Amino acid sequence: MKQLVLGVAFSLSATMGLADSAIGTWKTQEGEGGGYLHVAIAPCGAALCGTIAKAFDNTGAASGAYEHLGKKMLWDMQDQGAGAYGGGTIWAPDKDKTYTSKMTVKGNALTVKGCVGGGLICRGQTWSRVN
Repeated sequence: MKQLVLGVAFSLSATMGLADSAIGTWKTQEGEGGGYLHVAIAPCGAALCGTIAKAFDNTGAASGAYEHLGKKMLWDMQDQGAGAYGGGTIWAPDKDKTYTSKMTVKGNALTVKGCVGGGLICRGQTWSRVN
């Protein structure tokens, strides 16, 4: 019985940890033109990185001609626990600029922010989990 209780407790803690993981594919918010991206976030060394996996136009159709497919959009994101990540960099394709970045996962929502001025000025989006 004790082994069963320990096994269930371990299983629950592992599941709770995965629930706050940013690993997976995320749909960005729609841009000004109505298009959006799928960003695949995966481990890269001791950190997480995100790559533009797919692009969609304003009708929701996949766009294989998007010039930034396969380009890294996030890098060096460090797990800070409890679904928070920081210390990384994000590239904004619409501005072609990089920013200090932080992210927070809550369920199937990933809040991503890019900041300048030591975090005083931030711009962000909430992405939704695709898988």
